[in-house]
Amino acid sequence: MFIDVLPHAPKPQNLPAGTIWREKPRLNIPGSIWLPDTGYGTLAAATEDYLRHGLARAAGGNSATLLVIYCLTDCWMSWNAAKRALSYGYRNVAWYPEGTDGWQRADLPVSESQPEPRSGEEISSPR
Repeated sequence: MFIDVLPHAPKPQNLPAGTIWREKPRLNIPGSIWLPDTGYGTLAAATEDYLRHGLARAAGGNSATLLVIYCLTDCWMSWNAAKRALSYGYRNVAWYPEGTDGWQRADLPVSESQPEPRSGEEISSPR
């Protein structure tokens, strides 16, 4: 299971009325689950809980499932998230240091993605 941990910029709260907000699309490895903001050095409790639940969903509750964690080329956030997954008891974790940059350089397909919803959020569109 591919896990994308690239941060996601939220819509700024202070945009003037009538301002059009165009979110930059995230293209990632097809079938990936995007768990943004989960690779920072220190996580808030709610973000760590989001990561734990997201990994559990991705692995189907099986700690032996292969989890391949990535973001962009040499993104240390994916390294941090991979180390966290190991600390949670996942036994088959791989860090993909080339991320989507390397994937696209290899001319492999990408697909537009949306972040997995956090507690209290709804899915706005399919992955």
